Formats: sequence, structure tokens, C-alpha cells
Amino acid sequence: MTDTDACMAMLRDTDRDRYLACLLSPEDKRPALGALYAFNAEIARIRDSVRDPLPGEVRMQWWRDLLEGKPHGESLANPVAAALLSTIDTHKLPRQTLIDLIEARIFDLYDDPFADRNALEGYAGETASALIQLASIILSPSDSAEGAQAAGHAGVAQAMAGMLLLMPLHLRRGQVYIPTDMLSAAGLDRETFLEGKDTARIGAAIEIFCVHAQDHLEKARQEQVPKAVFPAFIPVGLAGGAIARARKAGADLFDRDIQPSQLRRQWQLGKASFTRRF
Repeated sequence: MTDTDACMAMLRDTDRDRYLACLLSPEDKRPALGALYAFNAEIARIRDSVRDPLPGEVRMQWWRDLLEGKPHGESLANPVAAALLSTIDTHKLPRQTLIDLIEARIFDLYDDPFADRNALEGYAGETASALIQLASIILSPSDSAEGAQAAGHAGVAQAMAGMLLLMPLHLRRGQVYIPTDMLSAAGLDRETFLEGKDTARIGAAIEIFCVHAQDHLEKARQEQVPKAVFPAFIPVGLAGGAIARARKAGADLFDRDIQPSQLRRQWQLGKASFTRRF
């Protein structure tokens, strides 16, 4: 199995939506996009594979060392690592952006909420928005800058939609991704939100969060995205539906799975690709 095959297989199992988006991208760009998305999936799932933050930080340091040119002995035996380094060299991706993505993801290892919406947007900008921008560079370096503004807003919306989808899982862990200032605006703090008793105020906090996410999505939709880099935005096509379902669910989001079926998501991704609208 080649490194590309290994990346795609791993992506298919851990991030099916970006796997499908990869298949909807130009064929000659798929290996590089697959490597980039597989790397992101590796970092995103570290919290799920460790019991304590310290082992998670050690794993993230492994990836940081790789990107800083200090790989460990077994690094190149890892097909995702090998494919990522090849993609970086071929497409001249900025390593610091990838390192910043890792640094931002350290937040996931702990249970403290974001201090405010600026901190939330900073996290989303260095993770989801950065991923869209890096994918845009792979697709068309000359057009990537033109889509940067859209990538910024789209990434925030996409990250927040993902947080809404995963809220039941996060709550079981004791994680709260709604920033403290939004909780305060609804008359809550981290502890009272996690208790889940004050459904009216919890619903209000979720509404505030959803409105903020939708605002970023609308701003992204108002920006011009060059045709050549639109495949980087295909996964954002799922964000609007997730935000709408979360707003409708309100406090019931604690116990309700709002993720649509795989077939439905596949149709939405295909529609986004065909219409070039997210």
C-alpha cells in the first residue's frame, strides 16, 4: 500500500466527509489533499486516544518535531507523516501554519472553555480556516489569496458547526466549547451548563452560539471564491444544516444526535461541489 493509499484509507475511516470532499476534487490534487486532511484527522483524534492531557501533548510534540525538521527515528515509517512532508515540499505549504494548527489543538486536551468569542475565533482560524487555506494553496497557489477572506469566515462557521454536532460527546467528557462570555450572556457558567438543568438558559446559550456561527457563514458566502480553489470549501457545505438543526434542538442538543445520515451528507457535499455554493 502506498502512502497515498494509506492516507485515503485512514481518512475514509476517521473523517468521511473530507474523504468524500477529496474525491470530489481534481484527481491530480487528491493525493496532496488526502495527506493534508489525514494529518488533520490524526491531530483531531488525539483527545480520543489518550486518557490524560500529557500523553496527548507528547503525541502532538511528535508531529511538531516532524514539521520543525527534527523527526524521530520512526517518523518516515508513518505513511501520513511521509505523505505530509512530500506534500509540503511539492506545494510549498507554510510549515508554521501547520505547527500553529497543532498548537491550537492542545486546547482539545483540556476541559477549560474559551474565555471569549475572540479566543474561539482564534482557535477556529488556526484549525478549520487554516486547513481551507492550505487546501487552496494545493489546488491553485495563484488563486488562494483571493479566497483567504472567505476561508477565514467559512472555517469559523465550519468549526462551530462541528462543535455543535459533537456537543453530546463533549458534555460526557466535561468539555464546553461555548465561550465563557456567551455563557454569561445567557446567565450560565461552565458548571451550570454542564449540569444541564436550566434548559431555558442552556437553549439561550446555544442560540447565541448558533447565531454567531451563522453570521460567519453568511459573511463567507458573500465573498468571492475562485473556481479553482472551491473544492477546499466543499466540506463547509454541511455547516449550514448543522447550525439550523442545533438551533431547532436547543437544550435537547445535549441528548440528540443531529448528524444526518451518511447518504444525506454525501448528497449535500455533491451539491456543494456541483453548484459551487456552501
